[in-house]
Amino acid sequence: MADPIDTPNQLNIELSEDMAEGSYANLAIITHSHAEFVIDFVNVMPGTPKSKVKSRIIFTPQHAKRFMKALIENVQKYESVNGNIKDLEEMQVPLNFGGPTAQA
Repeated sequence: MADPIDTPNQLNIELSEDMAEGSYANLAIITHSHAEFVIDFVNVMPGTPKSKVKSRIIFTPQHAKRFMKALIENVQKYESVNGNIKDLEEMQVPLNFGGPTAQA
């Protein structure tokens, strides 16, 4: 009979219903100081005069680097299953998303 796995460092994470819905962002603005990295996630929509920050995440430099490594690893896993993700520069997507321009 196998010994049960000892998990003294198990982390319980609660996900509220509002947070589970998520927020859509199509722009990330990254700034940093010597002590922290700040990533503002923005939803830019065509025909709107202003865009709002939907979420702001603040990392220590060490956590920012760990996040970068985790993101690189997960993008590589995604591409191994789904093919290469085309870079936006390759796709030439205009800021108006190709739709009609707004008129008053």
